[in-house]
Amino acid sequence: MNSKKKCLLKVILIGETGVGKTSMVKRYVERRFSIKEKATIGVNLSIKEVTVDDHLVTLQIWDTAGQERFYCLTSGFYRGVDCCMLVFDVTSRASFDALDRWHDEFLIQANPHDPVHFPFVLVGNKVDLGNRVVSNREVNEWCQRNNKIPYYETSAKRGTNLDLAFHTLSLKALELEADSNVDADFPVTIILKSPSKRTDKSHCQC
Repeated sequence: MNSKKKCLLKVILIGETGVGKTSMVKRYVERRFSIKEKATIGVNLSIKEVTVDDHLVTLQIWDTAGQERFYCLTSGFYRGVDCCMLVFDVTSRASFDALDRWHDEFLIQANPHDPVHFPFVLVGNKVDLGNRVVSNREVNEWCQRNNKIPYYETSAKRGTNLDLAFHTLSLKALELEADSNVDADFPVTIILKSPSKRTDKSHCQC
């Protein structure tokens, strides 16, 4: 009998168009890569089942469009997300500079209960290309400014660090969920005042 706990996590990937989000998901879920992936229109959904510690986790992975004209459509999927993967292209300065906008807008639209501890992972994709323009120092400084978000450098083409990035993201989401359950189960102290004496004869005593 399988004693592992089962759970569902809604994961979303956000970032500028062309950073490789779709290729990352295809490599992670289907173990395949194609240089001819079409740009996402709206949102693509993929499912992957993984084991994280003592949990059997079904990852519901939402791959969103990076084009501004699809923003109103994709932002509607932000609510109810359990964890978020921010993606930029290490060979594209513009995609890195846009991270603040993606990060802040996600928190506004998703409106999580605890935005400070919400599970994010930052991914710098396309490290296989070798012509990076964003330094590790810049990325580390950005992560430090944003509550020490974990960072991984990946290659959708080679599959580098994708399993690790998704595993860390899932683990952070499960840890936050466990902490939330502990807080929810903690008994609330209720102070009861002594009932005042009433002389009103018409008061109904139930």
